[in-house]
Amino acid sequence: MKPLHHKQKRIFELLKTNSSNPLSIKDLSVKSDIDSPGVLYYHLDQLEKKGYLKRNPNNSKDYFILESPEDNIVYIGNFGKAKCGPRGNILDGNPLSHIPIASSLLRFPAKDAFIVEAEGDSMKPRIFEGDIVIAKKQNIAEHGDIVVCSFNDEVLIKKYVYHRNSVSLVSFNQEKYHPIGVNSDDNFCISGVVKNILAYSD
Repeated sequence: MKPLHHKQKRIFELLKTNSSNPLSIKDLSVKSDIDSPGVLYYHLDQLEKKGYLKRNPNNSKDYFILESPEDNIVYIGNFGKAKCGPRGNILDGNPLSHIPIASSLLRFPAKDAFIVEAEGDSMKPRIFEGDIVIAKKQNIAEHGDIVVCSFNDEVLIKKYVYHRNSVSLVSFNQEKYHPIGVNSDDNFCISGVVKNILAYSD
């Protein structure tokens, strides 16, 4: 484990103690006795670089405390094509391989990550065939999330749309693909929410 400066230890403990009700930068500054925003951001950056913290750069209250520091490179399970998976949750099977990823790319704990490879053109222009899609394991989603899901024996990447107690799976390429309505008798489950897209290149 990489050693922490005493100010970093104080900040880390404050973040950990208040993880259920995150502190604003102003409150964190007051409680840590660090008056300079520049100094505070420096120590937050160090906590992240040392693998103790994952932050959303656009929202100071959106962060994850890691149970133990992560390595700079982590190996994420690759479950193969997102459109020809097994019945049920794609995560029920074993990864086909493990792909090395810089942990700094992930804004959530690496242990919750998995990879699928995009197939087809239904999610153009956001996701292209062959792109590596990194998702966070979870079985629920919010309206507008891009999800990896199983629908009637196919593993799909779609936009999750919830409207008036109905669920639709929507493609970005709507000129070619119509929304898929999810009914109560359909075999449907969410495997994860897409967080990163790594573009494929020949």
